Parts: sequence; C-alpha cells; structure tokens
Amino acid sequence: MGQTSQSTTIAVPPEEVWDAIRNFHDLSWAPNVITSLEVVRDVAGDQEGARRILNGAFHETLIEVDDSERIVRYSIDDGPSPVSKTDVSNYVGHIQVSPESDGTLVEWSSQWDRNDEAASEFCHGIYVALLADMKTNLESA
Repeated sequence: MGQTSQSTTIAVPPEEVWDAIRNFHDLSWAPNVITSLEVVRDVAGDQEGARRILNGAFHETLIEVDDSERIVRYSIDDGPSPVSKTDVSNYVGHIQVSPESDGTLVEWSSQWDRNDEAASEFCHGIYVALLADMKTNLESA
C-alpha cells in the first residue's frame, strides 16, 4: 500500500481554516496550484458524492465531510500517471484540521494500492504545494 503525509501549521483559528476547505468545490485558497475546477454532477460541495475535475486531469469524489472532527475524505477516481486508474486503485485522501497552540494544524495524507513509490513522490510534491498555498492565502486574508 502506498501512502504519503504532509502537514503545516497556519496562524489562523481552526474555524477559519475549516470554513475555507470544507467545500469540495472551492479551492480558491490554492490559486497557484489549482488552475481550474470543474464541478461534475449537481451535488453540493459539502455532500457525499460531490465530484470535481481539477486542472482538467484529476477526477475526484467526496467521500466524507465531518464537521465535528473537521475531516474531509475523498477519492481520486482517475488522473494523470502515476495516479491514473490504471496505475493505482483505492486512492483515498484525508485532510484533518486541528487546533494547535499557535494556530491550526492541517494534516493531509493519502493511501492507495499499487504504484507505491511513483505515486508517493508525485502526490508528495502536490500536497506540499497545496499546503504552502493554503498557508500563504489564509494567513494573508
């Protein structure tokens, strides 16, 4: 099983971070990484089954939004290699927002089957960039 995990601390309250990221259809906090987001189907961005296509390549489905635990879980259903449906299976991403003494801890992890090393390197770079963009944009808001 492949996996990757990254985290960052953001100097804003957890409620603000959670409000920014809980909507699966809004990644406006990552303008330097997400160049396009296409909503697929008529399901709200905080409802299980919501779908999106990121940057014309990543087909993702929302699995869970847990407001009490501040957790978002989603699947990558298809994407570019090395995370295409022919390269990996059972890809599940997990984002958790937690209070920390100097702000908010955001932990982003994922697990999948097959193509472990290539997908791990690929996803690591993307998550590092997304978390950096999140930190910059939420702290400057």
